[in-house]
Amino acid sequence: MTNLSFRRAVSADIPAMQVIRLAVKENVLNNPTRVPVQMYEDYLDQLGRGWVCEEQGKIIGFSYAASADASIWALFVSPDAEGKGAGAPLLKLASDWLFSQGHQKVTLGTEANTRADRFYAKQGWTRGEMKDAIEVFYTLERPQD
Repeated sequence: MTNLSFRRAVSADIPAMQVIRLAVKENVLNNPTRVPVQMYEDYLDQLGRGWVCEEQGKIIGFSYAASADASIWALFVSPDAEGKGAGAPLLKLASDWLFSQGHQKVTLGTEANTRADRFYAKQGWTRGEMKDAIEVFYTLERPQD
């Protein structure tokens, strides 16, 4: 495993996060204007919390937790950094933060029959209903103390 570091995201990280978001091969954002810079900014503190993973000072992945609906708003890893171990810790940071805010269950949606779909199942999340022919929902219950 490579030397990865994780920290809370800040405004200066948003350009790197946008590059990663637009570079992914699955769950492609066809219209980048649907996720403007202000949305990234709002979820840093006001609407949730965000984290980044760095390798040798370069951001290779990020996650966001949305507090209003206890969901994972975003989890993306740069395609050239896949398999290095960034995804699971980023997911845990986001879900643990939501649990620390008092939520009993965390949810997320992802494109069905993708690597992400298999990743969430492997992380112990419960695969639920299909929203439509494309998206599937996952839940994670708060761990019992």
